[in-house]
Amino acid sequence: MTDTARQQPISRPFDAFDFMARYGTLIALVLLILFNFAFTRNFATMQTLNVNLTQVCTIVIVAVGMTLVIATGGIDLSVGSLMAISGALAPMIFLGKIVPIDNVALAVAAAMIIAVGVAGLFGLFNGWLIARFRIQPIVATLVLFIAGRGIAQVLTNGNLQTFRVPQFQWIGLGRLFGIPVQVVLMVLLVIAAAWMLKRTVFGRQIIAIGGNERAAELSGIAVSRVKLVVYAISGLCAGIAGLVVIAINSSSDANLVGMGMELDAIAAVAVGGTLLSGGKATIIGTLLGAMTIQLVRYTLLANGVPDAAALVVKAGIIVLAVWIQQQGRRA
Repeated sequence: MTDTARQQPISRPFDAFDFMARYGTLIALVLLILFNFAFTRNFATMQTLNVNLTQVCTIVIVAVGMTLVIATGGIDLSVGSLMAISGALAPMIFLGKIVPIDNVALAVAAAMIIAVGVAGLFGLFNGWLIARFRIQPIVATLVLFIAGRGIAQVLTNGNLQTFRVPQFQWIGLGRLFGIPVQVVLMVLLVIAAAWMLKRTVFGRQIIAIGGNERAAELSGIAVSRVKLVVYAISGLCAGIAGLVVIAINSSSDANLVGMGMELDAIAAVAVGGTLLSGGKATIIGTLLGAMTIQLVRYTLLANGVPDAAALVVKAGIIVLAVWIQQQGRRA
């Protein structure tokens, strides 16, 4: 074989499934936007943009943590319940139901830090069950999926907490340079998580564990520690999302806050291109996946399709995304 022949790159046949697994979500999002520009009335308005962005923010915030968990080959079913705990605890603190705090700013700061911190500790508990006792993630997180909402209901005695505290509600209703604060928060979390996953040793360890946990352990990666941190991050993200939800609603209902959020987050991760078996993850893909699902729902509702039908379409998109991923891996 001549040197010229050796230097010629080997051409690979075009793999449609691999291409769709990589870029299908982005293509679907662009097509949805073009369709709405053409057929949906009042789509090209700031009001429509704000509606879609604010409705997708909490899903993305939770899905960021969920992406990291799934990248390790795990799952977190407790995020909705942790949102309920965070959303129940924060008003109790800034309304002075636990310890009276005269300074409103201090009370709000304490409420945010403690509520999110407690959610993070519960996430750490999930990680401890999984890392220490080798319990399957779906079983370990099912514990708080069931008990977590009960804890939130016990904290509030099952009562609705209403409030008018602008200093706290700013996180859900305020604007920063004309942009909703929750959107700014979502973007910052997405950027930070994407950078961490791609540019840090910790991010590479997460992917390595999801790809082959035994090999990662033999290579010197502290698998248990990484899992503890990842599930704690998922809990922190759920805690933040819980605060945003109650700030928007000006009320906290432990029965409803975060209900079904675990499924929305997992759907966003799956549609965004992260492998549910672990070993491959994309935060930007998760963002695009959440936006695609939200825009599908908006498109159907704006064009007179009932919400029940929108849910069926949403389920179909998830099945299609997972199927494309599997075909891409086989190829």
